[in-house]
Amino acid sequence: MGLKRPSKQTNIRLLNKQGQTLWSFNIREARVEDIPALAALHVKTWRETYWTAISPPTYETRKYQWQQLFKEKDGSWFCYVVENRNNELVGFAKGKKYSHSDLPEFSGELNKIYLLRKYQRIGLGRRLIGHVARRFLFQGISNMVLFGAAENPSCKFHDAMGGEKLIGKNGEFHGGYCWRDLQKLVDICPIDQFI
Repeated sequence: MGLKRPSKQTNIRLLNKQGQTLWSFNIREARVEDIPALAALHVKTWRETYWTAISPPTYETRKYQWQQLFKEKDGSWFCYVVENRNNELVGFAKGKKYSHSDLPEFSGELNKIYLLRKYQRIGLGRRLIGHVARRFLFQGISNMVLFGAAENPSCKFHDAMGGEKLIGKNGEFHGGYCWRDLQKLVDICPIDQFI
C-alpha cells in the first residue's frame, strides 16, 4: 500500500528537540537562486513519497526542469518554499493555471506539494496549501485540482483539507482531488504574518 508517513507525535517531538515550532519555519516565494536546493529537495521528497519507483528522477533532471520553469515569466505559475531557521528548504508547493477540456470548470492546479517526511504532519502542509489557495484567490481563481497517485500516503492529507476525490470514468479513484471553493480551504488554513 505504500510507505507510511511518520506519526504527528514523532515529528513534533523531533521538532521540539531541535528547538523549533510550526511558526519557526518561513514560507516564501521561490527564487531563481533556489534552483539547486529546490532540485535536490524535489528529488528527495519525490523518492520519499514514491519509494518503490524503479527509475526516480535525478538531480540533473529536476534542476533542468526548474531552470526551464524559471525562464517562463508569463505569470502562469508560482512556487512557495518552506525553509527552516538555517535557511534550508524542507518543502514546497507549486501552483499553475489550469485549462483542460476534461475538467473545464477548474482554473487552478496545485501542481506539486512536497515536504520532507520529518516535517510532515506538523501543520506545514496546511500552511503551504493555504498560501496556494490565497494566491489563486488573489489571481481571481476560485477553485483548483490536484493530480497524484492513489497510493500516495498524502491522500489522507488531501482528504483532511476538504479535497473532493476525482473519480474516473471507470468509477475508480486515481489520486486526483479538487477544491471547488478555495475560500473554504483558506478558512481552515492558518494565516502567516507575511504572504
